Amino acid sequence: MRENDSVAVYFVHTMLHGLRQRPAQAQALLHKAGIDPQVLQQAEARVPAKAFARLWLILIEALNDEFFNLDSHGMPQGSFALICRGLIQEPTLEKALRQCLGNFALFLRDVRGSLTVRGQRAVISLHSQIDDPLTRVYAEETLLVLVISLLCWLGGRRIAIDRTELRDARPPLEDDALLWGPNLQVGSGRTEVEFAADYLRLPVVQDLSALKTFLRSAPQWLVVRYRNQNGLAARVYRHLRGRCYGQWPTLLAMAAGEGLSPSSFRRQLEREGCSFQQIKDEVRRATAFECLRDSDLSVAEIAEQTGFQEPSAFHRAFKKWTGESPGGYRLRVAGRL
Repeated sequence: MRENDSVAVYFVHTMLHGLRQRPAQAQALLHKAGIDPQVLQQAEARVPAKAFARLWLILIEALNDEFFNLDSHGMPQGSFALICRGLIQEPTLEKALRQCLGNFALFLRDVRGSLTVRGQRAVISLHSQIDDPLTRVYAEETLLVLVISLLCWLGGRRIAIDRTELRDARPPLEDDALLWGPNLQVGSGRTEVEFAADYLRLPVVQDLSALKTFLRSAPQWLVVRYRNQNGLAARVYRHLRGRCYGQWPTLLAMAAGEGLSPSSFRRQLEREGCSFQQIKDEVRRATAFECLRDSDLSVAEIAEQTGFQEPSAFHRAFKKWTGESPGGYRLRVAGRL
């Protein structure tokens, strides 16, 4: 964890929600973690990742709940380690993910997840019995963060999310694109995360030794490492997003701009769980979703802007990403506006 790593204050609100009836205790725990309680009044504020990590551990101990009292049963201390231990024995991410969701269900009573594989698409769906919308969105997003980040760690790479829907509305976050991909819909009435089923065939690359190291700083370390807006992967992502496809730098030029040799550039991205090509592919998807949602460009024009030589190639790629055509996606999203 680096000094400039940070986390949106929204996630501090999420962790403190279980103490909403005990404001004095919440303030005392914030001070203990080195966080000024006044920061909670600033919607766009960010909290240093190290302070966020301290607060995470302090709250778990104070509440004896690794799910921050967002569920009526919760997860007593040690639950997360128990959930993880069986996962490293699984051969593939699919088997690990199915066991992961089952293991969380051993502890949580109010929110549960299921995995559905539909051809080339994989969908994690959450089902909640929580009545309060604010508690529900906090609980569902917390579970998704833990599950997706754990999946990233098990596979040793960042999983590119193609579609996320949150049942309840909540404010937009600066981290949303990194957390949930370029196609996030809030207040949709259901909570789902969709990604390429190819990821499920990847092997689990972590072992018992890696798990012991991981547990000394998990789960908060996962959120920072795999969803860090100040990491190299995020900087590359923003650099490409700010330019037309034809102006994208080569790997050599991008590495030079970061003051790194090409090999160091590749290694650092690998440590963050991705490659330069994967980031380029994510940006192309993000641009496509954005143009279809927010512009009047034709599908052919969007195909050109995202680097496809033929509209037919863009159609095939988009169908692979989402299971629907670009035109179908545009009509569906327009119908929700």
